[in-house]
Amino acid sequence: MDKNALNFASLGDDFFSPIETQTLKNAFLIHKNQALYQKLEIGLDDKTLLKVASGTAKFQNSQPIASIYAGHQFGYFVPQLGDGRSCLIGQANGHELSLKGAGQTPFSRGADGRCVLRSSIREYLASIAMHGLGIPTTEALTLVGSQSEVYRENIEFGAIVMRTAPSHIRFGNFELFASRGQIVQVKKLADFVIRHHYPQCLGKNKYSDFLVLVIKRTAKMIATWQAQGFEHGVMNTDNMSILGLTIDYGPFGFLEKYDPKFICNHSDHEGRYAFDQQPGVALWNLSRLADALNSLISDQQIKAALAQYQGYLVRYYSNLMRTKFGLFTKDENDNQLIGDFLNILYKHKKDYTNSIRGLSNLQNLAADGHYKTWLKSYQSRIEQDKNINREALMNQVNPKFILRNYLAEVAIRKAQNDNDYREIGVLFDLLSKPFEQHLSMEKYTSEAPDWAQDLQVSCSS
Repeated sequence: MDKNALNFASLGDDFFSPIETQTLKNAFLIHKNQALYQKLEIGLDDKTLLKVASGTAKFQNSQPIASIYAGHQFGYFVPQLGDGRSCLIGQANGHELSLKGAGQTPFSRGADGRCVLRSSIREYLASIAMHGLGIPTTEALTLVGSQSEVYRENIEFGAIVMRTAPSHIRFGNFELFASRGQIVQVKKLADFVIRHHYPQCLGKNKYSDFLVLVIKRTAKMIATWQAQGFEHGVMNTDNMSILGLTIDYGPFGFLEKYDPKFICNHSDHEGRYAFDQQPGVALWNLSRLADALNSLISDQQIKAALAQYQGYLVRYYSNLMRTKFGLFTKDENDNQLIGDFLNILYKHKKDYTNSIRGLSNLQNLAADGHYKTWLKSYQSRIEQDKNINREALMNQVNPKFILRNYLAEVAIRKAQNDNDYREIGVLFDLLSKPFEQHLSMEKYTSEAPDWAQDLQVSCSS
């Protein structure tokens, strides 16, 4: 098969509907991820790329399609969902290309299939922020603006993000067919995913091995979320990637003042998807995927696979946190030491990212009396390792820059109010290399100013 042919289309009509994208008025290219563009080997000039990225022209004559799936949303099963405002438009160098905001599909459920500029800016910046942090994620290639009016709480301008990933298949794709008793389609989908994305599982126990690897990848993704202070906000099963990638950036948020109960989505009234709930929710979601695969995997195999999640998660998270704290050997008291530090952050409303980054140079914290007793224990502990590269190694995993909510809001307001898109480029460059010093950009490490303390994010986009 041609490396640019859309593999997903080979599954057949049960899995998607062909659609026609709907053009935007006076579309223009706001930003392009140049490194990703080169990796994908797309080879289009910016004028042609804009036509493809705005839905005006097809990519290599591929037919755009919208995928159908189901999902558990806030714990309740919804029997049919699907790509309501996104579509696959082609494939480049083994990566699917997807437009988000290109108009209605058969799965839009009465909505307009559009995205507004503010949410598109957030998604575009989120994907580079996560990629820069080394967190498994879908990636955004282009951000397109327009003069098309889109009606939400107010009239806003429409925008489109082109997203890329080796696959956009979700847990919910399997749930749809399993819930309908269509076990032939479940098997066909599983065989497709294994063949294209988990070839190491091709063997006697390929379906159970596949489930184990999905569990392992998901655990690794969640561990990186928790270590770097990221909250997804809407961990529905239809927002869970079968490849263990962060997908569907809506009301996400990074921890600023450390609070394990942090809720970034103001629509999440029960706190189901609060920061400290994410590891457990991921296991619950994996259990729903396992349920959907039970025509292929025995109950005993499913139980054994799910039992491995906790071990994977703890191992990945512990290793990440130990490195973040500059602890390069294992000590049975490390968890207590790290936990005590986090308790100080919570009690005194300290910034998560800045505080841990500051650990690489203890003089940063020595002047703050809140850390006095803890620092004695910490200094004693790091002397055990005697690692001369401690500061450099810590700064490779502790970012200096994250996508703080107010930073995104500043970029959004400049774009919306002044048609000034330069701040998007500034943030993109910073977030693509968040561990570097960028000494002229210190202001971007500042905590949220007073005007931004109560910023709220919802699913509305």
